[in-house]
Amino acid sequence: MAALLLDIQDGIATITLNRPEVYNAFNDPLSYELQDALKTAEKDPAVRVVVLTGAGKAFSSGQDLKASMESGKRDLSESLRKRYNPIIRAIRNMPKPVICRLNGVAAGAGCSIALACDLIIASEEATMIEIFVNIALVLDSGSSYFLPRTVGYHRAFELATKASKIPAAEALKLGLVNKVVPAAELDAAVQTEAAYYAAAPTKAIALMKKMLTKGMTDNLDEVLEYEAYCQDIAGNSADNAEGIQAFLEKRKPVFKGE
Repeated sequence: MAALLLDIQDGIATITLNRPEVYNAFNDPLSYELQDALKTAEKDPAVRVVVLTGAGKAFSSGQDLKASMESGKRDLSESLRKRYNPIIRAIRNMPKPVICRLNGVAAGAGCSIALACDLIIASEEATMIEIFVNIALVLDSGSSYFLPRTVGYHRAFELATKASKIPAAEALKLGLVNKVVPAAELDAAVQTEAAYYAAAPTKAIALMKKMLTKGMTDNLDEVLEYEAYCQDIAGNSADNAEGIQAFLEKRKPVFKGE
């Protein structure tokens, strides 16, 4: 059975972590297959939005500890640099929106990968947990970047050091997810969001994604300058011309992502 499934239809690339028997835990093959799938989605001009999800009951339980034990003592920093960090960078550098379809538990690195996405649509049955402390490890795969920026330092400290399980409803209150729906409605909710972005001005959204990330770390003067730089690029896009024309003609714009 393939550890990962990639399906591309109507401008939407759906990437499914496919190790349901171990709650989509990451072994080496799955890590590298996800890196490859993200590269494929980035390079394919037909893809305008990416949906990332897990097969079965879980999104991802993080690192496959059994696989780790079987491979013997390993350099964890090397594992992060080769396996997980490229995944996080690929999601953040993807010039297209990445939607997390949070169908079940997202734990450890699985939680980090969910937090790296641009939009998280969660099932009522989903949970998030920064489980690292339970085996005396620290946050990794970007969680120490995304978590305090989302919930603030004090709540992030508590979630990280107590491995608190966060149900979907609480995750929504904390701002960790964008929307929570009944499990039976998850596919429809994700499809609605994906269809919106598949028809949106992709180049402008890619620029805004970069801008918002810079806005979390740069000072005001740098952000103002970067906004001016990006606005010049957006203003010279085919979609901008189409948007203005559609406004003047009082019709809905047909964006092509260019």
